Amino acid sequence: MSEPMTLDIEAIMRQLPHRYPFLLVDRVRECVPGSHIVALKNVTYNEPFFPGHFPHRPVMPGVILIEALAQACGLLAFTTAGVVPDKETRFYFVAIDKARFRKPVEPGDQVVLKANLMRSFKGIWKFQCVAEVDGVEVATAEVMVAPETRAVEKNGDEQ
Repeated sequence: MSEPMTLDIEAIMRQLPHRYPFLLVDRVRECVPGSHIVALKNVTYNEPFFPGHFPHRPVMPGVILIEALAQACGLLAFTTAGVVPDKETRFYFVAIDKARFRKPVEPGDQVVLKANLMRSFKGIWKFQCVAEVDGVEVATAEVMVAPETRAVEKNGDEQ
C-alpha cells in the first residue's frame, strides 16, 4: 500500500476539471492510492444554492453533498491510477446506490468526505462513501465513476 498524501486546493484543481461554483472539495487530509481518501468541504452561507434552498433555513441540497463525495472519489481514482487528467482524460460519475441522508448540512459546517475503494473492474471504480459533520454521519452512498469514453459523432460513427 502507498504512503498517505495530502492535497491542497491547487493540487485538487490539477486533478479535477470542476471550478467555482461546482468545485466541492477544498482540501484532502489523507489519500492512500488504492485504498481510501479523506477530504474536506467547508460550507459557507455564500454557497450559490442557499438563497433558494431554503430562504428561511439554508440546507445543503443532498445532490450537492453526493456530488462532493463523487469528486472525492474522482480524486482517489486519479491518484490510484497514477493519471494526471487532461482534456482527453477524466472520470465521470456514472452511478449511485444506497444513498441515505441522515442530517441536514448547514452554513458553517465542515463536511468530512470519506471514500473507500471497494473494487475496480473494466474501468468502473466503485466506492463506499460517508459524509460526516463533527463526527456525525450526515450521508452515505455507494458511488461509481468511470473514465471518459470516446464520443460518438453526429453520423453515428465512433471517433
